Amino acid sequence: MSHLSKDIDPAFQGAGTKGGLEIWCIENFHLVRVPRASHGKFYSGSAYIVLDMPGINMVIHSSSSFVHHGIDIFSPLHTRQTVVGKSGSPQHSIHYWLGTDVKEDDLALASDKALELDEALGSCAVQYREVQGRETEKFLSFFRPCIIPVEGVYRSEAGILNGEKYCISLFACKGEHVVHVKEVAFGRSSLNHYDVFILDTASKIFLFSGCNSSIQERARALEVVHYIRENKHTGNCEVATIEDGKFVGDADVGEFWSFFGGYAPIPRDSPSAFQKQEIVESVKLFRIMTRWKLFEVGKELLNQELLDTDKCYLLDCHTDIFVWMGRCTSMMERKSSISATEDFLQNEGRSTRTHVTLLTEGLETARFKSHFVNWPKKEELKLYEEGRGKVAAMFKQRGYDVKELLEDDHEPFINCRGTTKVLHVNSSEASLVPVPDQSKLFSGDCYIVQYTYPGKGRDENLFYAWFGRASQMEDRVVALSHMYTIADSTRGFPTLAQVYQDNEPEQFFLIFQTLIIFKGGKSSRYRKLIAETGMPDETFDETKTALFRVQGKSPNNMQAIQVDQVSCSLNSSYCYILQTGLSVFAWIGNLSSTEDHELLDRMIEIINPTWQPVSIREGSEPDIFWQALGGKTEYPREKKVKQYVEGPHLFAVTLIEGDIKLKEIYNFTQGDLTTEDVFILDCQSELYVWIGRLSSVTSKEEAHTLGQKFLEMDILSEGLPRETPMYMVVEGQEPPFFTRYFSWDPSKANMHGNSFERKLALLKGGSPQSEGSVRNSWPACSRGSTLESSRRNSISSNGWGKSASPILNVLGTESWASENQLPYSPSTVKVKLFAGSSPQNGSSDDSSAFASSPALQPVVPPDNISLDQVEGSDASNNLLIYPYERLKVRSMDPVTGIDVTRREAYLSEEEFRGVFGITKRAFYQLPKWRQNKLKMSLHLF
Repeated sequence: MSHLSKDIDPAFQGAGTKGGLEIWCIENFHLVRVPRASHGKFYSGSAYIVLDMPGINMVIHSSSSFVHHGIDIFSPLHTRQTVVGKSGSPQHSIHYWLGTDVKEDDLALASDKALELDEALGSCAVQYREVQGRETEKFLSFFRPCIIPVEGVYRSEAGILNGEKYCISLFACKGEHVVHVKEVAFGRSSLNHYDVFILDTASKIFLFSGCNSSIQERARALEVVHYIRENKHTGNCEVATIEDGKFVGDADVGEFWSFFGGYAPIPRDSPSAFQKQEIVESVKLFRIMTRWKLFEVGKELLNQELLDTDKCYLLDCHTDIFVWMGRCTSMMERKSSISATEDFLQNEGRSTRTHVTLLTEGLETARFKSHFVNWPKKEELKLYEEGRGKVAAMFKQRGYDVKELLEDDHEPFINCRGTTKVLHVNSSEASLVPVPDQSKLFSGDCYIVQYTYPGKGRDENLFYAWFGRASQMEDRVVALSHMYTIADSTRGFPTLAQVYQDNEPEQFFLIFQTLIIFKGGKSSRYRKLIAETGMPDETFDETKTALFRVQGKSPNNMQAIQVDQVSCSLNSSYCYILQTGLSVFAWIGNLSSTEDHELLDRMIEIINPTWQPVSIREGSEPDIFWQALGGKTEYPREKKVKQYVEGPHLFAVTLIEGDIKLKEIYNFTQGDLTTEDVFILDCQSELYVWIGRLSSVTSKEEAHTLGQKFLEMDILSEGLPRETPMYMVVEGQEPPFFTRYFSWDPSKANMHGNSFERKLALLKGGSPQSEGSVRNSWPACSRGSTLESSRRNSISSNGWGKSASPILNVLGTESWASENQLPYSPSTVKVKLFAGSSPQNGSSDDSSAFASSPALQPVVPPDNISLDQVEGSDASNNLLIYPYERLKVRSMDPVTGIDVTRREAYLSEEEFRGVFGITKRAFYQLPKWRQNKLKMSLHLF
């Protein structure tokens, strides 16, 4: 298929040769390119075409097929900097935006030109029909914080005002992650209790927050306020925030209502300015015939076999329409399918704002595929290392900027010179593994790994629960329970991870440097399974035949994995150690490298320095070698190469009555991680559950459950295994291997207050106030039983679902009778912690000796210290006194103008004792991290 012809619009010449956004507009029935300086400015009388082209170099990887379904990515118009997805097809998206006042001719021309651009790029883009006021969140994410269309039409000539003039404007805002902004009639009747409004006047911008709007929506609306101030007022304009229902004589409140002729209550039943999306479950599939006619071919439970490659189809999901175009359809048929879709919407009485997505065969989105039963997975081609190099060279010859993706050469993201402790799980106990045996794991067992490494100004802790391939479910549950409890006893917010054998992240191997994984196990549950089932005991000992695969990237990152002692376990790309009890063979695969051979020698020395191995090259094996493996059979040659990761996906998580709801955040930044929410970062090879400090997730178990549910849903249809490594990360304590996915500003990671308070402080020019550098344990303040409830209200709890006083949780006074019993550990679980730890094992730090550490005992202030000598005491300050209910972070009637970092200081002495259970003097003598944890549990931090 030739993609460059005389039919291609000249305005598209060079399209896609650079990364980022490219925009065109229909002007006088012609396509004109919009200069970058005008990106984000849309006119309601015009139609636009937007091309999103991720701007990174082309990557060659093991699964790429470079002519796929007739796509020639050597097409002359094709990008020289592009992303090649798993299918081998470049990943672009094309959006054509239609203003509310656009002419019908411009509308039709925009849809045709979008198809034309797609063909010019090799028919490998997903196309979206965007309508003013109902844009997709993906489209809005290109133009953060918002787009505010203006009246008139686009003119490419300079010096024309395009109908713009300044006047007082009222905007309604909706959205917690991206903002939909709509200008509404300037009048009191436009206000309601559900949305956030911005009143833009000549000298001041007012933000009015409906009482039923969420904190996140108010925070996003502040971004719009900042945008308006910078773009319409050149940064010189006052900003005032007005709360719905608050009319107490405040000057800003009075000035706001004066624009509406004075204050008057807003009716309770005033509807939102934004229509709520209907949820309709019915789904119908139509074949698009000639003359725009539709023929129904199926509904509800659909099968992919209904789609023919030489036809176009319309999938009607009521609020969403998908147009599927087979690879063998012509341009004329595709244009006709767009016209048929517009005709269908009009005949069915559907809103012209209905979302329409155009898909070419092979580029189906996860949402489209979700309407079909058992959509088949794509088969991925595999290339040998040599073949990949040749393909890369071929691309370079054609002038493409190619970067060959070799085996991941991971640089560690954290300091790998820390201390490691390994605990072995056996029944209900977790016992410390002696230092010489820490790098030897068994596949039938579970382990807890605590890694302490130097961070910025303090030690950081990283915990792993490692599950062997043959480990028992009961042992896995116990391992997680112990990991949570040990982590809660350390200072700070440690990062927690769950990993399965054969799916370990690179960071796990880098911590161990050298790791040997044996078959079998030593735990009582594994031994019981062997005894009850009569299975052969494969636990390694030197009298048995054993085969080890040697892998790794350097002497600081190498592993020996015991595999089944059969010839099909061999692979030409690796080296192996075969121990028969009488002899030791070092088998060298023909496709292995000299680096692999060096690792083989080192690993033999580590496993058993007394071994005298016999080195044999692949193809020259003696009979005794094959006899030890049960005979010679076929075995694979290619090495399993990790797939190229197309880019991480960030999802906001909402949990309502046990059901998890996910919303993808496109083009995400650090600012999208709002403190009231929980997010999941899907990196394909690993998963991160990020917990905001003011979210309703109050336990590690709950965070773990959210991650497990996400893996089960596989929302992107990417085949994520349930054994994908999963990290649990707390706001303010993000490790470097998480922050690398963002342009990270540490000063924004530890700010005080909720999302709205943080944004308001920044907007008004204040420096971000940060909490102390050391805090303790998991966020302890519960905000209700669901994530959704964290939007508006709070329910007091100690954060662990118990009725115990929060003071017991903070001071560590509960259940310390037995030195082998951890706080909050299940009563049936006994833990032997760090017994016999040696100095080399790093037992001197607080996390290794927490069971007897005086730092975890209650602090009793000396009687001879006066209150004004206590650091942080407010005795010498003449502070106003406010009730506890008004000082809470999520108060329905919050106090303003106070130091939000010291909310507790505004309590009376009597109420302070009633709330905290101790005096102010005793409180201010606690370590800062303990003060913070106690305040968090009481919603004062």
